[in-house]
Amino acid sequence: MFNYSNLPKIFSSISWKLSLVPVSSVLLLLGACQNSQTINQTVNRGLEIRFLAGSDLKDFCDRAATKLNNSQPKLEDGTPFYLTCDTKGSGDVVDEVLNLTQQLQSGAIAPEDSQFPTLISVDGEIYQSQLIFQINKIFPGQNYIPDLTESPLLAYSPMVFMTQADLAGGLAAVDDLYVSLVEAKNHQDLDPKAAPLPITYVHTAPTRSNSGLQTLVAQFASVSGKRPQELTIADVKKYQDRVQKIQNKITRYGKSTGSLAKSMVKNGPFWASVGSVYESLVISANSQGNNTVNYQAVYPSATFSSNIRAILPNAPWVSEKEKAAGEKVIEFLRQPETQKIAVDLGLRPGIPGVPLGSKFSPQFGVQANPQYDSYRPPKPEVVEAMLQSWQSYAKKPSQVALVVDVSGSMRGEKLSGVQNTLLNYVQNLGSREKIAIIPFSNEIKQPFMVEGTPQGKAEGIKFIGSLKAGGGTRLYDSAIFARNWLKQNFKTDAINAVLILTDGQDSGSEITLDNLSKQLQSSNFEAEESIAFFTVGYGKQGEFSPKVLQTIAELNGGYYRQGNPETISNLIADLQVEF
Repeated sequence: MFNYSNLPKIFSSISWKLSLVPVSSVLLLLGACQNSQTINQTVNRGLEIRFLAGSDLKDFCDRAATKLNNSQPKLEDGTPFYLTCDTKGSGDVVDEVLNLTQQLQSGAIAPEDSQFPTLISVDGEIYQSQLIFQINKIFPGQNYIPDLTESPLLAYSPMVFMTQADLAGGLAAVDDLYVSLVEAKNHQDLDPKAAPLPITYVHTAPTRSNSGLQTLVAQFASVSGKRPQELTIADVKKYQDRVQKIQNKITRYGKSTGSLAKSMVKNGPFWASVGSVYESLVISANSQGNNTVNYQAVYPSATFSSNIRAILPNAPWVSEKEKAAGEKVIEFLRQPETQKIAVDLGLRPGIPGVPLGSKFSPQFGVQANPQYDSYRPPKPEVVEAMLQSWQSYAKKPSQVALVVDVSGSMRGEKLSGVQNTLLNYVQNLGSREKIAIIPFSNEIKQPFMVEGTPQGKAEGIKFIGSLKAGGGTRLYDSAIFARNWLKQNFKTDAINAVLILTDGQDSGSEITLDNLSKQLQSSNFEAEESIAFFTVGYGKQGEFSPKVLQTIAELNGGYYRQGNPETISNLIADLQVEF
């Protein structure tokens, strides 16, 4: 704690030291400090232009905003403005704008509310079409969200199949990989020269991520033999069986395309031998400085270009000054010098004439001028039917063991926060999903099964309400208990995973961390019965060991996260997307 009684001594010391410095130096120092403060205030002074964008635009937006703000931009009337970036999954962007628009329609918030973004972007045109469609439902005939052709292109990155270089030739030789994935079980089925490596596949959840939604639409287009804009709601039902067979090869879903691509690199082909990702992520995977092309982009004959457009709403929440500033921001983002930032990040420029540079080459696993037919979005109502089909039918089901710390340190706010989080988890369960809640302290309770049916959810909520805190923290024993239970009840056509939520370090376990690590290796992604592990440290640093939780998770292809009472619900909701 700071001792305020020391202030006179501190100021006295400063005064004595300043007396030894020449007056001119002091004035120069003060002037420099004043100028620095003035610049900092100027950069973030005036009208804020908030840019709500998809995650693939994050680095470009952040770097471009810094460059723009340092130029101290102003409107024609002299009003200063500055740009801020808020990036998240494209599905989350659409949900946020829809939520705010619904509140505006109901009168809960005013158009001037600062929560409204001035500029919007999603990582592809399907989600932009969905945004237009949904906003028009709320405000019919108002056309608050401009059409695709009225939204300037900022950058694009085609959807590709990312795979290891030695598998790429076999995948590229297949006429339509999605059609082949319906029946193929290993890479030798696709290429007789390939090793009999099982086909393990990843893409993001289409409900949260643009790349996942584009992938789902592309799968329906491939198995039906139709272009996306020709698909009907009847086609979705007709071909969902074939899409389900593709989905059965999924290792894991996720909300971030970038994190899935990084996991592919880290875990190798037994975790995922093929991934549907942006071309830019293949470049990133090969940008590790070892001059080795480990991964390669396989371009489908038809794919989505993932056009990232700047959306300036014609809406009451965008004032005239915000509109003028938004137009200047878009103009700046499309300048050749700014577009070079996108190219440096592996994104293709949104305007002609900007050189691609060395990263768009075989050295980085991609082609400078790939030949493919660029898909257009389906009708919004057809996309809705696809998402509904995926959630209720085609999506690979999951069986998750939720290992919940109910030791004495969880009493009070922590336990109630976890109970609310589990409540949300149960309420969001899909109809084909199951979880086993395993409370632990110095005693490990038997799993309580919760199914994603109305009755199953009701029973699960009742059980969650009965949880009480007390006792020690047998973390290692509970982890191996959950793994063994899943092995005994393994579902071959499901994602089997353990999610551990704890606020403390192990105490009283019969096995050590070394023993646990050795046992978990027998069920990692190279095993026939693979079980992923995810861990969450709940509370303050020092109450649990991040290194231990990270070790447990990464042994089996998962990851560790830290949460607290304010963030835990969102964190677990994001984790739930993985399976």
